[in-house]
Amino acid sequence: MNIHEYQAKALLRGFGVAVPEGHVAWTPEEAERAARTLNAPLYVVKAQIHAGGRGTGHFADDPSGKGGVRLAKTPEEVRAAAGAMLGHVLVTKQTGPRGRKVQRVYVETGCEIARELYLSMLIDRRHGRMGMIACGEGGVEIEELAARAPEKILHISLDPAAGVQPFHARKLAFALGLGGGFAQPFAELLGGLYRAFLELDASLIEINPLVVTKANTLVALDAKLGFDDNALYRHPEIEKLRDEAEEDPKELEAARFGLNYIALDGTIGCMVNGAGLAMATMDIIRLYGGKPANFLDVGGGATQERVAAAFRIILSDPHVEAILVNIFGGIMRCDIIAEGIVAAARETALSVPLVVRLEGTNVGLGKEILARSGLPIISAENLADAAEKVVNAVREHV
Repeated sequence: MNIHEYQAKALLRGFGVAVPEGHVAWTPEEAERAARTLNAPLYVVKAQIHAGGRGTGHFADDPSGKGGVRLAKTPEEVRAAAGAMLGHVLVTKQTGPRGRKVQRVYVETGCEIARELYLSMLIDRRHGRMGMIACGEGGVEIEELAARAPEKILHISLDPAAGVQPFHARKLAFALGLGGGFAQPFAELLGGLYRAFLELDASLIEINPLVVTKANTLVALDAKLGFDDNALYRHPEIEKLRDEAEEDPKELEAARFGLNYIALDGTIGCMVNGAGLAMATMDIIRLYGGKPANFLDVGGGATQERVAAAFRIILSDPHVEAILVNIFGGIMRCDIIAEGIVAAARETALSVPLVVRLEGTNVGLGKEILARSGLPIISAENLADAAEKVVNAVREHV
């Protein structure tokens, strides 16, 4: 689960991390009042969406090309900036061409920046530990920098028994070119981020940029927090911060039925049982020249109701031109899956080609149920056969 920048900063402030003072606003009038409350010589108005690249993005209906992060010198200018953002669609590299509608803005005090740095804490899956990434070039896309100049990025893997130690702070401070006067403040910053990561069950804390101000202070100018969904039951106060308007409606519907669904940008809908098999299915679709429209794992105990829900979710994507069902019946019996497929196809008035590959327990009975259904279901003998048939079905359907 992700949250907005202003929410992330409020949480980090509770762990002693320095962030600019600010207020969230849902209307231009609220934004102006927030600026008057702050009473600062410079304000920053930031669009609040769950995507990066807001400053370099653009609004779909704004020919000026201005992005979702704007400076203002007066409360009146803050109101104008908020009015240009609220209710409008912001397009960034991370939103895709559809963009995201801005429902709220964050008004905060500006600061005089001397340097911009990058710092993050995340799950280091390569080593099975928590890790840190730092770079002396903040405010940039870290992925682009990693491809262009990987030597500028420092990676640190943390021993879970020891956590963040003073030598980590010294190593990072030296790599970032921070002088001796920043040793203690930087160590305190790392400590605060580390405690936040552990206590909040975070999966990511990204500060980009972390700035050195002209007054020689360290300030988290931006903040992104992501959380482990499996641990949210321990944090009801964080779960309340969820903004469902920022999430894909199909993914929210899938969660209601216990389905693991992630929307993609292809044309072939996938329904598979098992995450590994689902990824293999998407890979082989690409191998045969197609593009998957989603990742969807119905799990090992799918019922007819869940199969029907999966079909509805897949078909709610207007880009889907065919569906591939790939089921290995271990715990799940193929005849039960076949009955669910037939019922779901009839319930949803299926209008796109459907390719089904079944294997495992009661596979013969499952195939017989599909054959007797009278529906135009294309049966596949193996995964390669299924991928070839569904890709060809898309081409013929077009």
